[in-house]
Order: sequence, then C-alpha cells, then structure tokens
Amino acid sequence: MAVLGAGSIGCHLGGLLADTAEVVLIGRPGAMAAIEADGLTLTGPGEARRVTHRLTLATGAEAAAGADYVLVTVKSTDTAAAAAQLAPHLSPGTVVISFQNGLHNPALLRAALPDHPVLAGMVPYNVVRTGPAAFHQGSGGRVLLADAPDAAGFLAAAAGTGLRVAAHPDMPGVQAAKLVMNLNNAINALSDLPLREQLGRRAYRVCLARCQREALAAFRAAGIRPVQLGAVPPARMPLLLGLPDPLFRRLAGAALRIDAKARSSMWEDLQRGRPTEVDSLQGEVVALAERHGLRAPACARLVELVHQAERAGAGAARPWSGPELRAELG
Repeated sequence: MAVLGAGSIGCHLGGLLADTAEVVLIGRPGAMAAIEADGLTLTGPGEARRVTHRLTLATGAEAAAGADYVLVTVKSTDTAAAAAQLAPHLSPGTVVISFQNGLHNPALLRAALPDHPVLAGMVPYNVVRTGPAAFHQGSGGRVLLADAPDAAGFLAAAAGTGLRVAAHPDMPGVQAAKLVMNLNNAINALSDLPLREQLGRRAYRVCLARCQREALAAFRAAGIRPVQLGAVPPARMPLLLGLPDPLFRRLAGAALRIDAKARSSMWEDLQRGRPTEVDSLQGEVVALAERHGLRAPACARLVELVHQAERAGAGAARPWSGPELRAELG
C-alpha cells in the first residue's frame, strides 16, 4: 500500500497497516526524514502506544508504482494535483481510496484517473501531530469504506491491525454526516482550546449548532441525506448542542469522551502556518446553500474568520472566546 499525503491521517493509517502490509509513506521531506531517524510513533486512543520502523519512505508519487492500494490523504485543495502526480505511475488494477474531508474528492479522483477504481473512505476521529514523527489519535470510532468488491483486499489487511474498518453502502451519506461533524473544526481552531474543553462550553456549541442547521438545510434542498454515525441523528444534533452545559454533559457523554490532548486538524494547520480546509467545510455549505437559493451566514462568517487567522501567520491568530464568537456569528 502507498499513502500519498502522509501527514497526520496518512501516517496514522499507514503506520497501523504496516502490521500486515508493505507500506510506502509519501510525504514532505522533513516529515519523512524525521520518521527515518526515529521511527513512527502512534499513540491513542487513551494510553495506547506503538512505534514502527517497518515503512518505506518517499517524497514523490513515483513511489506508488506497484501498489495494490493508494490511499490519498492530501487536503481537498490538493486533490487535482495529487491525481496528476499519480496518473503516470499507477499500475493496472491499482485501487485508489480517498480518505479526505469534503464531498467531492472521490469524484475528482475518478475523473482524473478513469482507468482505476476509486473508493470513498472516512476517518471519524481526529489525529494530531505531537512530535516530528509522532501522531496521536484523540478519540475513537470506526473507519468506513465503500462497500465494493475492490475494497476486499484493504479490509482483509486492516483486519489484522489495530485499525477498525467497516464497509458501508452509502458513502455519500457518510461524507455528508462527516462534514456536519467537521463544522466544529473551524470553531475549535479559533477557540485555541482542546476539543473536550471547547465542546463543554455552550457558547461554542451554539456556534456549531448554527453551522449545522445551515448545512442540514442546504443538504435537504440538494436531496442529500446525511447518515447517522453516532447515537444522535444529524437532524437532532443542533438541539442537543444548545442545551445548558450540565444537561449536555449528562445526555452527550460520548461526545465528550475525547482525549484531553485532542484538537482539530484545522487548529494544527493554523499553529503551523498552513492553509486550512475551511473552504471544503463551511465553504461547501455556503456554496451549496447559494445554489439552492438559501443563505448560510454563520458558515460564511467563519470562512472569513479562519482566512483572517491564516493570514496572521503560524500560531499568531487571536483566540476567540465562546461569547465573542457567538456574537460575531450574529
């Protein structure tokens, strides 16, 4: 297996799959050099820890040649470029799996790689970099993959590892549900708080509920039905989020069973001075709403605030308190 875009999610997936498969990580030179020097350390959920050196490391897409599966874990803005880099090197029969945020990446990959099966996948939990070659899974969940014959080899390889994977018949609905959950990424990034602490404060949850209501309205207009991934149906999430803190903690205990270290990937991007995926999350809601004659003002304002934070530079963005952010969203 090859992993193109071996950042937090890519290293996590590749490191676990190395128990049963030959894995090539393709990533930035600095990141690959750190893994070469120290091995890849994966921690979480909880106190779980493993270090692996059983990896081939590379910095160019040509290293994907001969792979049975190529896992694409680049940011959505880099999907088209990733497909162009892969196209000359994929072997006949290579299956490509998109483990990316957003709604459109599998379709983009299929259009660019018409001779190869492309499957949609979804990682439900967050993974953050905790050191040059160390990555931490902050919450639990089962990775989902399109229920298709081409997924069989991947599922068989994952079965012998610590990676929990299941096939799902409705990946568009899964991706929509993941987008609804990922709308918290921007709020967490702007709060500069760990996820558990941020979600424990009602003002931040009210901001998330506003974004989710806008997303659910846009999905209804577009005929998209997010599936239920957890204990609460997507349509009821905004109501739950708006409850007072003590009642929320009692009713949504699972939502707060998050490692104290856990933060969103967008927070990590802002800390490292990298572009975020806000345009593929809140920005996607704004675009979908506009196509159906709706507005999504809370999502639109969060897009603006995250881009302002990007322009501030690595780790220099102002933190927003819950009441401040709630007032800003109107």
